[in-house]
Formats: sequence, C-alpha cells, structure tokens
Amino acid sequence: MAELVRIGGRSFALQHSDDGTPRAVPGGVLLPPGRVAILHGLGDASFYRHGQNSWSPCGWRRLSEPPLRIPNPDRIVTADDPAHDDPVHHHGSAVAALRGDDGNTLLLGALGLGTPRLVADRDTLAGWYAADDSDPAGWFLAYGPEQDVFRAWTDQLAERFGAGSRRAGNVWCSWYAYYENITEVQLTKDIADLTGLPFDVVQIDDGWAETVGDWQPNAKFPSGMRSLAGRISDAGFTPGLWLAPFIALPQSRIATSRPELLLRDGSGQPVVAGHNWGGPYHVLDLTLPEARAHVAEVVRTVVQKWGFRYLKLDFINAVATFQGERTYRDALRLIRETVGDDVYLLGSGALLLPSLGLLDGLRSGPDVAPMWDNYASADPSDATARNAVVNSVHRLWQSPLVEVDPDVVYFRGKLNLLTARQLRWLRDLADVCGFRAVSDPPSWLTPPELADLRDYLQAKPEIRQLGRYRFTIDGREVDFSPAVTPTTQLYPIS
Repeated sequence: MAELVRIGGRSFALQHSDDGTPRAVPGGVLLPPGRVAILHGLGDASFYRHGQNSWSPCGWRRLSEPPLRIPNPDRIVTADDPAHDDPVHHHGSAVAALRGDDGNTLLLGALGLGTPRLVADRDTLAGWYAADDSDPAGWFLAYGPEQDVFRAWTDQLAERFGAGSRRAGNVWCSWYAYYENITEVQLTKDIADLTGLPFDVVQIDDGWAETVGDWQPNAKFPSGMRSLAGRISDAGFTPGLWLAPFIALPQSRIATSRPELLLRDGSGQPVVAGHNWGGPYHVLDLTLPEARAHVAEVVRTVVQKWGFRYLKLDFINAVATFQGERTYRDALRLIRETVGDDVYLLGSGALLLPSLGLLDGLRSGPDVAPMWDNYASADPSDATARNAVVNSVHRLWQSPLVEVDPDVVYFRGKLNLLTARQLRWLRDLADVCGFRAVSDPPSWLTPPELADLRDYLQAKPEIRQLGRYRFTIDGREVDFSPAVTPTTQLYPIS
C-alpha cells in the first residue's frame, strides 16, 4: 500500500505491505508490520548504521561513501549479522536514520522482535523483519532534530519492552590486566589492595573456568569460587563473575559428553557460532528443554551456591544469530527468572531490543585495548580504544533504556600505549555514560596514579549534552569529534 505521511512538518511517500494504517503518536508515526519503504528525498544524506550486537560497528557515513561494515567474513559471524552483510549498500539492524543537509533526521526504528533489518540509498529507506515469526509490532517513523527522534523511539521501546533503572556503580574487572592468566593467589592479593578504594563491584573475568562451556573452577582456583566470592564480599564489594553460558568450545566436556545439546546445521554438524580462543565455538540449542535446564543450573550455581551478584554474560549474540531473537529473549528471561531481580546482568555481544527489560547493562563496543588504533587492522570491531569510543558515542541514545557500558578506563602507565588525550576521552566517555570500570591492579599504579583513580571514582559530575559529540562535564566542554572522525585515526598528539 502506498500513501503519504506528514511528520515533523514534512511529507514522505511511504509504501508498506500490511493493510494497517499509519497512526500518529508522540514524536512520530507508528507504521504497520511487514516491509516498509520511505521515499526520503534527502539526497546524499548521512546514514546512521546501528550494528546487531555489542561489537558491531555503529556510526554515521554519507550515502555516497562506502558502507560501514566488518571486512573480515569470519569476524562477522562473531561480531555482526553475517546474513545481512552488504559491501555495497548501507545497512544495519533494529534502527537506521538519515540526516539531511537541513540538520533534521529521519529515523525508522523497529518495535518488534524478528531480526529487523534496514537498508538505505539516495532515494529510499527500507526496513523488514527477516524472521518468519516476527510479532505484529511494526515500525516507528520520526523526523526532526536528531536527539528528539531517537528519544521518541526509545520512549516507544520502553513502553513495549521496559527500561532498566539498576546501576552497576564503579566496577573493577580482572580482564585488561591479566586476561586469561588470572589465579586465585594473584586475585586474593588484588582484592586486599582494592579494599578501601571507591569500587562497588569486583568482577572476575575469563580464565577461572575449566574451559568455555564447562563452568567449574580450574586448577588455578583450588579453594573454589564460593571462597573467592566470599573474599570479595568480606572486602566490602559486590562479587562479579564472567561467563558465556550459551556457547561451548569443541573440546569442552559438555560438547563431547552431551553433544545433543548443541545446535546443528542441516547436515547434522554443530553450528560454528563464532571464532575466539584460537578457533571456532558452538552454541547450545536453547529451544531444547535439556539445554535450558543446563543454563539454569549454571547460573543458579554461580548465584545461589557461590554468591556472585553481578554477572557479565558474554557471547550471548550467538543465540540470536542462529536461533532468532525470540529464543534469545527467552534464554535471557530464563536467566533473569533463575537469578532474581536483585542480580545485576550485563550483556556483552548483546542485542538491544530483545535484551530490554531483562538486562541491566549492555556493552556498547569492542574491548578497550590499551592502544588507540591497530595499524595492521581496518576492522571497526577490533579491540582498540578508538573503536570502543566510536561505538559507545554512537550508542549513547540507548541510555534511557539500559546502562551503556563503554568498557574500562586506564590510569596505569604500565603496559599502556594511550596518550594523555586518549586517556581523557575514555574517562570522559565513562562519565557521560555513567558506567565507570577499571582493570588496573592497585599494585601497578604509582602514588599519583592511585590518587588520580580515587579522585575520579569519587567524583559525581554533572553532565549536559550540547550536540552529537559535545558535552559539558561540570562545566568543562568535552568534544569527542576528533576521536570519531577518520582524520584522527593515527594517534592524536596529547
């Protein structure tokens, strides 16, 4: 059906595949479900690309420029939507927007589950649900100032899915100091050193389990995880733990002894759900009652038996990519119902829409490595500080719905290639997000660095947004534009 809709003082030609009628709501228009296409008339506008999961690239590019995407086909399986990659057309997931030369923005955002995908060219902006079982929620269309149209869409999402209000506080995590080389002995020393510092959560990251998929402590943790959680609690912190409950490495015990729990392709082979830890990994078939019972038992043990109250759930996108957003949401609901409402759930590799109302926080970009760029990689999902900043800045509009986690900031000079200016960008962005995390062991910090960390974590700055990339923090103007624009990729001078 073709018709004209008028929004924000401008008329747009619209075609949709449903018999429903567009309906005006605060800030925009609700469109029927199915496929929609808008003849935008904005010419060579700037296109906002929203990636499928936490690590997928987000940002603005002119329609005349090459699309923003991950060039590595193996990496796409892990960090984006492999079935929707397009080297020619500008494309994205869940929402897309076009900013014209007059400064106004046309936004088309999904309101339902079912793998919503979008694409744009100089004439049209189109969206559709790829899954056959998509719900009848349809789309939201808005036109006006950029911040206004994104806020109007988030209001619609909050009404439909819910919005979180729980805050993580200041988080210390082990990953960016030790990576997988954590031990009970070293962490016991770190917990003692952290005592008295203004952290709320101490989170143990990857390296504690037997292997990915087998969620029992390895030989480096002889006292067990309940003992470690008790040490964290006794030091005055909330115990946090990393796990990836939906995936398993091929050599894991669950993959070899219970292979029937793995999702399989048409030939009966376990699906390769992504690549990490030096090879491929598989995903559980979360439509199976036995697989769901296994996940429930894992998180029940972590929370009720061991005492962890903050869970970083990683690589969770594998479920949505291969089993759909409904199964993904059902799996997250299973975890939420198992652990209760008072446990903080952070999603990494998370999808926005099916996570709303269930997860408290979402990682907003790739890992913040202690280097600005990787000279050997053009991958926008690669683990660099610049990629993390770019992604998080372009996902700040999500903050009314869920905590936006920009990942860690650094205070250490040890093992750190970031300039003073780059370190400042990371800290300022964490303040803007309201989510501050650190991975520096206190023993690595000089007395001035330790004092700087303490002052930063104790501060409660007032934040005002002035534009897409401009803010004030306690009256000091902060502009992330130089961190975002491609002309500053090569290590800006501090």
